Amino acid sequence: METAGIKDVKNNLSSYLKRVKTGEDIIITERGKPIARIIRENASGTSLHLALAPLIKEGVIKMPTLNPPQSFAPPLRTSGKSASEMVLEDRR
Repeated sequence: METAGIKDVKNNLSSYLKRVKTGEDIIITERGKPIARIIRENASGTSLHLALAPLIKEGVIKMPTLNPPQSFAPPLRTSGKSASEMVLEDRR
């Protein structure tokens, strides 16, 4: 399994996709740590979401969403200067 940095994948995406088409998996790294994997879509054309649908229905797994959970606390409101104002003031 090949590993490649984000910048290298961005600059050579076509060549990496050709390799994925032949069945090779590519692990994308950011500062040496794996963050994603490019794999070939299965021949039947079934998407990953459809393949995982039974597990999602049973509640075994949960697909990620773009919206944060509602359980996050609201932002804190404080008196005084904001952090950005303090940074700008410190730079003077």
